[in-house]
Amino acid sequence: MTLRRALLRIAAQEDVNFLLTNRIPRRLATRFMGWFSRIEQPLVRDLSIAVWRLFCDVDLRDARETSFASLHAAFVRELRPGARPIRPDPGLLVSPCDAILGACGPIDGTRVFQIKGSPYDVGTLLGDPRLAEECRDGTFATLRLTAGMYHRFHAPDDARVEDVSSLAGDTWNVNPIALKRIEGLFCRNERAVIRLRLAEGGHRVVLVPVAAILVAGLRFGFLDGDPDPRSLGPGRHACGATLRRGEEMGWFQHGSTIVVLAPPAFRLADGLAEGRTIRVGEPLMRRVGASAAPT
Repeated sequence: MTLRRALLRIAAQEDVNFLLTNRIPRRLATRFMGWFSRIEQPLVRDLSIAVWRLFCDVDLRDARETSFASLHAAFVRELRPGARPIRPDPGLLVSPCDAILGACGPIDGTRVFQIKGSPYDVGTLLGDPRLAEECRDGTFATLRLTAGMYHRFHAPDDARVEDVSSLAGDTWNVNPIALKRIEGLFCRNERAVIRLRLAEGGHRVVLVPVAAILVAGLRFGFLDGDPDPRSLGPGRHACGATLRRGEEMGWFQHGSTIVVLAPPAFRLADGLAEGRTIRVGEPLMRRVGASAAPT
């Protein structure tokens, strides 16, 4: 048995995994990782990337750069042009990120699930019950980015960013083991709420990037000035940025989760199911009545 396989086998044990990723000073570990990952000393960088690749499935072949100044630079890498073709079908919402599809499907009133048997309220997630009403009986999808995945996220369709809010919170791990044990985990963690107005049809779609342990923060490239949404302060903040489908919106400093909330006019794209891996630009949801473009 290889060292990597042995370590992954140990980490897969639920009690061990939960202890190692949650029963530690989460905020301190997150701040430390944010500092440590930016060290550009070659030996530290090379050892850090080697350890990262030991524990995670990392594929850097589609990265724009072939070398990185630090572990952080590898985490937030950009892709080479054309690495993620964007489906052009009208009436389609494409995946904003590379991810494993978690809980997904119809929204029951304003109730969704973080994992089977563990519901939470959309109003609590968004910090705004009135905003949750826009999603009532709609469709949701939970997109989990693992630590080795591409960490940038993109616009799911042509849209205008109406407003953004930043909600303070904890930094629990968001892997399936933690989701089984921590009730309302997404509602407890630090997160941002991005409300989009789609160019076609005027529908509102909400993206909720959720931070987690070792995520040193969220960054939104469409914000004027400081890309850190925490700099906005409390409350909802008007934006007005216009995005094209597939255009970069921002990035996580490490792997985490995006919850996509759409109104009743949308349904999950055909063939999607929990546990499937999806990539930027692939079909995620389709407007009811809109047909797929011929391939």
